[in-house]
Amino acid sequence: MISCTIFALACNLGKEKSEISSTVANDSILNLIDRGKDRNLPLQERALLLQKAHRAASSSTNDTLKPKYFSQLSLAYLGLKDSLLFRTSNSESVKYAKIVNDLKTQAEAHWDLGSFFRTSVLPDSAYYNFRKAHLLYNSIGDDFLSGRMLYNMADSQVDVKDYTGAEVNTIKAIELLKPIEENRHLYNCYNLLGSISNELKEYDRALGYFNTAAEYLGKISDENIRERYYISLQNNMGNVFKQQKMFRQAIPYYQKALEPDSLLIKQPSEYALYLDNLASSRLNAGDTLGVKDQLLEALEIRKEENEIAAIAKSYFSLAEYYMLEKDTVKALANAKLAEQFALASSNNKRLFETLGILVHLDKENRMKHTLDYIQLNEKLIQEERQARDKFTRISFETAEVSAENLELTRKKQIWTAVAVGLFLLGLAVYIIISQRVRNQSLRFQQQQQASNQEIFDLMLSQKQKIEETKKMEQKRISEELHDGVLGKMLGARMVLTGLNKRTNEEAVEERAIAISALKDVEGEVRAISHELSHAAYQNINNFISSIKDLLQTVGSANGIDHAFEYDESFDWDSMKGEMKINLYRMIQETLQNAVKHSQCKKILVNFVRTSDLLNVTITDDGIGFKAKTGKKGIGMRNIESRVGKLNGTWDINSIVDKGSTITFNIPIKEYAEHPESAVKEEV
Repeated sequence: MISCTIFALACNLGKEKSEISSTVANDSILNLIDRGKDRNLPLQERALLLQKAHRAASSSTNDTLKPKYFSQLSLAYLGLKDSLLFRTSNSESVKYAKIVNDLKTQAEAHWDLGSFFRTSVLPDSAYYNFRKAHLLYNSIGDDFLSGRMLYNMADSQVDVKDYTGAEVNTIKAIELLKPIEENRHLYNCYNLLGSISNELKEYDRALGYFNTAAEYLGKISDENIRERYYISLQNNMGNVFKQQKMFRQAIPYYQKALEPDSLLIKQPSEYALYLDNLASSRLNAGDTLGVKDQLLEALEIRKEENEIAAIAKSYFSLAEYYMLEKDTVKALANAKLAEQFALASSNNKRLFETLGILVHLDKENRMKHTLDYIQLNEKLIQEERQARDKFTRISFETAEVSAENLELTRKKQIWTAVAVGLFLLGLAVYIIISQRVRNQSLRFQQQQQASNQEIFDLMLSQKQKIEETKKMEQKRISEELHDGVLGKMLGARMVLTGLNKRTNEEAVEERAIAISALKDVEGEVRAISHELSHAAYQNINNFISSIKDLLQTVGSANGIDHAFEYDESFDWDSMKGEMKINLYRMIQETLQNAVKHSQCKKILVNFVRTSDLLNVTITDDGIGFKAKTGKKGIGMRNIESRVGKLNGTWDINSIVDKGSTITFNIPIKEYAEHPESAVKEEV
């Protein structure tokens, strides 16, 4: 007992150690990933930490946590701008998440991949992955993240000027975010709707959306976020007026955007953008004082940040400035630089605007610039149309796949219901059939029990008759002894008693007569003794009598001659009651079949006993039948059942028009060796 207790404690301790070790390993991997995300560490050190975490995650045996590890790794690599390791980790995250059916991690992986493609200026791929993430979040009932993905989808659509589709998805996002009062993301949605309306030249509507965004901005508790969003909102509202060429109304908004002193340090790219917008608006409003310095400051910041597309915008703004200053040489030089950087950044929108002013500035290449302008315009229109069509196709195909999945699910449910129904039907049929077979078996057993009881009653009646005959014979012998022998002996005794006193000749004669009388008594006693001896050696067999009565009944009722042969020296009643009852029924059934089917005139029943077998043959001279093709009825099955109970065998030998012989071979050794016990058991 003590050793078993120690063993159990050791097993529990081992299990606890294993769980602790697993927890430590999990914490270690996540800790490595968190350290790899720390922007305060050198890039090389962060990369080494993430590589170590990647190896540990790959060798982990915890399939449930693997998706989480690789999801966090992919996000960390995205921060490092390591596209190769990001894509590898992202792919592994999706793979392991599918294995354990982790829909949330799958959604996160598609979200990260969408953000990667957005940064890589692949709006269609970004849209596709944001939509996948949206559907996954929607399937698990996460309205917040589902709404955010709709916003990301709309933002990707704006990049290709699919403003209508973007507007639809933004409104859907608001419908999900408004009930849960996500003020920060509601601000983003209304801010995006304002920008979309501005691009669609619906300026009043745009301002309305921006004002709604401002309301949600006031509900954001985080002061830093509120300040950052306020600056962006002021710039966007300034763009509404700038696009309407209402430059003086635009200037105050850009000035408000530039008010925070920390903007240049915290967000230099945004500072350069707002400064460029302010300078451009002032220039077009006729206020040129200090505009050139502002444009050059914005250019220098963009060069430091290595923002190629933004540099093209600065050179374009400078070209516009020199055009207004009538300095065509500098205007052309800056326009060519804008074209160069626009081509380098694949910024077709900026290139298109630059070609528009080169047509006026570069007179020598005016025709070339004009053709390039027309071709680029057609290309942009075609690309925007193709992108919109692609987005529409992605939405359609996704919806189609969802519909197909729904249909497959519905069919699967139908097939499952059909399978369950068929199974239940089969089970019901099986139960009904089994119950019927069981009832039939019970009826059969009851019939056999009734038949056995009938035979037992018949044998009991036969035994009672034999006992009555014995009693009558005993009474007769008793009367013979009393009235005959005893009377004569009494008379002879009295005569001899009287003669003992006499010795004359008359007494001698009388004595001789008395002796003669005694001799007569002796003869009578001998005769009675012979009768008793004959009765003692004559076997009065109850079982044999029952078989004879059966043959007599069948033969008399159907006009059939019959014969019964058996070994008279064997005590047939010494067999067990079970064997006698079954043999009787087997013979009875065989006789009934012979009468019913064989049209016989004669039946012979023969019992032959060997040392360990009883051979019973029943032969008739009827029309016979083909034994192998004959159909087994209830009677034949009953015979087969009874033969089986006696561990015996049976055989049918029938020839058409020549009669039939049925043979039973029953083991008898176990029944015949102990006749006393057999008789006692029967009684």
